[in-house]
Amino acid sequence: MQGEGGPQTGTMTECFDCDNCKESLYGRKYIQMDNGPYCIPCYDAHFANTCDECKELIGHDCRELYYEDRHYHEHCFRCFRCDRSLADEPFTCQDEELLCNDCYCNEFSSKCIACEKTVMPGSRKLEYNGQTWHEHCFICSSCQQPIGSRSFIPDKKDYYCVPCYESKFAPRCTRCKKTLTKGGVTYRDEPWHKECFVCTGCMTPLAGQQFTSQDDNPYCIKCFGNLYAKKCSACTKPITGFGGGKYISFEDRHWHHNCFNCARCDTSLVGKGFIPDNDEILCRDCSNDL
Repeated sequence: MQGEGGPQTGTMTECFDCDNCKESLYGRKYIQMDNGPYCIPCYDAHFANTCDECKELIGHDCRELYYEDRHYHEHCFRCFRCDRSLADEPFTCQDEELLCNDCYCNEFSSKCIACEKTVMPGSRKLEYNGQTWHEHCFICSSCQQPIGSRSFIPDKKDYYCVPCYESKFAPRCTRCKKTLTKGGVTYRDEPWHKECFVCTGCMTPLAGQQFTSQDDNPYCIKCFGNLYAKKCSACTKPITGFGGGKYISFEDRHWHHNCFNCARCDTSLVGKGFIPDNDEILCRDCSNDL
């Protein structure tokens, strides 16, 4: 947007004619163009632009403004809403309507949900879930510090920075007492980090593995068997009962299902009669041969 420039006005003291009407310019104002001098009426008629607003010629003595190939009188270059002069003001063109900055913001800019003031075009803002904030107005509901470009967590009508949300709401690991931000396992209705849920005996991670417990402490199958399980009287290995394993008990002794065999002929005694012989068990046939 700028004023008119180029043509110059002056007065003549010697014989000199208008290049258009040929009338003498002696003692009159004129405008010198590249192809010759023009009297003021001829200049306005042939070279003046038409105001886009009032459709009248913009005379040589008027301040002319132009915007996007359109020309205006200074007094015609006004806001479409409030009629305020835009000659020396910032403005915006919306749907071919010229608007001052205030009218544009009031009609088209968002309002900050926190302070209810207009979010000015070009200012830093944050938009979430159809709502808008000034960047400095979007603050954590707990620490009251601006969240800015950091991650945040919504909770109903409140918004929290991640550290405050974790401190206020996130569950804490039963073992290390630190917050769980993702994943984890639940044991006896208590949360654990996966890396914290380990065997009480060997400290092997138990997440995704078979395990059992003793006195509310988790154990892997191997440690539980070595520490607490009954031992097979035949193979001396632990009897855990996991994986569908069956076992047989007699008096104070115990056997894996597939270890309960005659000590002499190795015939399975599961579901059959047997004869104890000191530390051994025998089938009836082998017992009769004694």
